[in-house]
Amino acid sequence: MASRDGSEEKQAEQEAMTMDARKAKMEELRAKMRSSTKANRASLIEESAKAKMTARDTARLERQRKLAETLRTQAEAEERGEDVERQKNWEWTIEENENWEKKKARKARRADYEFHDDAHAARRRYKKDLDLIKPDFAAYSRQKEIVLGLAPGSLVESGSSTPSASSALTSFDPSGGQIVPTAEQRMAAESFYRDANTLLYADNKPTEDAIDRVVGKINRDIDKKGKFSRKRLNEDEGDITYINERNRVFNKKIARYYDKYTSEIRASFERGTAL
Repeated sequence: MASRDGSEEKQAEQEAMTMDARKAKMEELRAKMRSSTKANRASLIEESAKAKMTARDTARLERQRKLAETLRTQAEAEERGEDVERQKNWEWTIEENENWEKKKARKARRADYEFHDDAHAARRRYKKDLDLIKPDFAAYSRQKEIVLGLAPGSLVESGSSTPSASSALTSFDPSGGQIVPTAEQRMAAESFYRDANTLLYADNKPTEDAIDRVVGKINRDIDKKGKFSRKRLNEDEGDITYINERNRVFNKKIARYYDKYTSEIRASFERGTAL
């Protein structure tokens, strides 16, 4: 009997320990569930805020971030006694600095946007179109090889427009030692170095790529011109009865109170029936 009672007590104790372990496991699972729910809600709120943020807000936050980094860098440099601008300039190479100076000078030259005359406007347009031109140096090098009497491919392979002494074709007169250009070279030189006295014209045959570039440029200009509008902000209000912005506001305030009395008089003046 005693052994039987001891075994029953041990079994009851094991069942009680099992229930405690189950309760602890349940509490652990509930804690994990609460933490995961909280994390999911936080991520959902963050994604919703990002979806509501526009491109302008994103750009504004990016500017604020860059400003904060700049201020932090300046503060750290001042603590160390260093020059921020000098340290920043160390990151630029000589070529990049020269390109930046050229860009600033070109921007300063083109800062005058006012209309002076047709020649000035045409020159500005020509300078702007030059920025979009991609010259074909390979074709230029081939033409120059014929003019200078160089071996075919000498300038194209070297990637330079300056001929080397070893690649030149020495066609000279043995009696006098003077270079005698061939007929092909004379024609190529006349075609290559044209001036006001040149009689050659309309002999250029552009490639398909060159034609595509011209057509693409014309289409871009047409598209840009179609999107351009000089319409003012207040042109949809009807007749222009003001001379400047301040006068426009003043006339609008007066019209708010007196239009109902003067509309018939104005209509009579326009019809020509006013007494």
